[in-house]
Amino acid sequence: MPSLQEIRTVVTLAPAKPAGLGDLGAPMADTTVVKRGRAHEFAQLLQDGKVGRRFQDLRVVVIKTVEDALPSAKLFVQFEVFGDNTAAPTNGTGFDAVLYAGARQSACLSSSSLFLPYANFWYPNRFVFEVPIADFDQADRFEFIAKSEAVRSIELG
Repeated sequence: MPSLQEIRTVVTLAPAKPAGLGDLGAPMADTTVVKRGRAHEFAQLLQDGKVGRRFQDLRVVVIKTVEDALPSAKLFVQFEVFGDNTAAPTNGTGFDAVLYAGARQSACLSSSSLFLPYANFWYPNRFVFEVPIADFDQADRFEFIAKSEAVRSIELG
């Protein structure tokens, strides 16, 4: 059974206007603060060096806001994923997410498996993580780690 190799990509987080967040449902307040970052496209290779999975339009949005008088910070990770002639296992490994403050790791998070039910099709994925407010305040980079994972090869006919 072929296996995907672990791949990492780093996204710089920059302060952003709290606009265009309607699809995330974030409550807007005068004190709402947003950081954003993006990576356009990257591939996850199989052990033999062939492309096994593709990711595109990785969008990272971190929002600090107040809801019902309670401050919170949430990290949204959104992307599209494509099984390039490979099918993901039912209970896949997902990805890890790391927030950095300079050279220091400030938060390490793990996802469940990706939504990738069939090969050779782009699927949108969306995940949300609660992060400590202090980590939000200091975060300047985000690292996306697509974990290694055994996949099933699909023969096109």
